[in-house]
Amino acid sequence: MLGVVTSLSLAGHVNAAAIDCSYCETWNKPQAPFQIYGNTYYVGPHGLSAVLITSPQGHILIDGALPQSAPMIAKHVEQLGFKMTDVKVILNSHTHYDHAGGIAELQKLSGAKVIASDKAAPVLRSGRVGPDDPQVGHLLPFPGVSNVEALGRRQSIEVGTLQLNVIHTPGHSPGGTSWRWQSCEADRCLNMMYSDSLNAVADSTFKYSGDPRYPAAAKDLTSSMEAIAAAPCDILVTAHPELSGLWATIDERGNGDRAKLNDPAACQRYVATTKQRLDQRLASEKADKK
Repeated sequence: MLGVVTSLSLAGHVNAAAIDCSYCETWNKPQAPFQIYGNTYYVGPHGLSAVLITSPQGHILIDGALPQSAPMIAKHVEQLGFKMTDVKVILNSHTHYDHAGGIAELQKLSGAKVIASDKAAPVLRSGRVGPDDPQVGHLLPFPGVSNVEALGRRQSIEVGTLQLNVIHTPGHSPGGTSWRWQSCEADRCLNMMYSDSLNAVADSTFKYSGDPRYPAAAKDLTSSMEAIAAAPCDILVTAHPELSGLWATIDERGNGDRAKLNDPAACQRYVATTKQRLDQRLASEKADKK
């Protein structure tokens, strides 16, 4: 979550919530769905990624954007020629309202199983982050997901021929998770990466340099960066698409040169940028103590 919340609008019930924040309108700007590579498709709004990975046996959806994004995401799935009822699993990068807010409605529309990391699962169920989230002071509730399955010790999620491998990436939030898989066109398969946010963003009270609510935040974030940098990565999509340079590479209609998305150095560049931001934040917090 990068925006500042201004209010939460309820349409009769929390599950019909539309969240109003300083960036929400921009994040939820319409975006035509498009093929990223092989069986991987972009189905989110312009400012918040949601990715569909398909197979004949069923599909996997990563992230649900805002509550008000859910109808758009479902429409995009159908526009691409797929059925929402064939989405068998919904995954999440992290439990902030701009990435998890639409999951409850998308689960209702699809009947899919929602699977999340052990720390993220209770937050998804309640729709409220805990006090250990670095942005707790900026975050408002989102529609809780009634049925969430915790990952436990599983290292991958399978649906039919699909296998998505788990990369635990805490730090931006305590239960952050990234996902990697392969997508193929003809006889060429590429390593796909959906990276959770790796930015050290916090409210005005949280300190990455040491906070009793989440003492390991900086250490966790550094380990997460190392994990993403070391993973096989040909095509990177980040939870906020501009952070991986998606729109700089492919035009908004999905009509650009998709071949340019194949960039084996993308994950390492993303990590280098986020590492620099963490270092700057730690230095700033240290200076504030003087």
